[in-house]
Amino acid sequence: MTDTVTYAQVDTPVGPFVVAVSEQGLVASGWGRLELPIDTADDPARAEGVVAELRAYFDGDLRRFETPIDWRLTSGSRRTVLKALHGVPYGTAVTYGELAKLSGTSVPPRGIGSIMGSNPIPIFVPCHRVISGTGLGGFSGGVGVETKRWLLTHEGYLQPTLLDL
Repeated sequence: MTDTVTYAQVDTPVGPFVVAVSEQGLVASGWGRLELPIDTADDPARAEGVVAELRAYFDGDLRRFETPIDWRLTSGSRRTVLKALHGVPYGTAVTYGELAKLSGTSVPPRGIGSIMGSNPIPIFVPCHRVISGTGLGGFSGGVGVETKRWLLTHEGYLQPTLLDL
């Protein structure tokens, strides 16, 4: 088996979103260009399921991704924290401190924030569901915290504002 990745781009309400799919599963996603240390394959069929799930999520028809995750771009405590985050359900949120406890690691809340900022698989590994104890906290995807606000509103965690109606 060769070690390659196929890319696909999906237009979403929060901007163009790119997915990178290896033979094992989704290895990376995000806004903008993804450059991975993995050879590229021209295999659009490999990305079809990931793209279909992403579209269903944005259409409001999918609340839990079944896409297999290829965790190779993570390791150690970072991987442990992201795997714990992967289990945080649609429509809910946890604080940085709660995720630290949930992960069972010794990573402090500030370190959790750094891990969220470097999450290689946003939306599928839902770093937008991690909030501060005093507000939304930061977000490095899309156009920043407004993208996080949109995603949390889309999932029903936040109520829409008059600007959203």
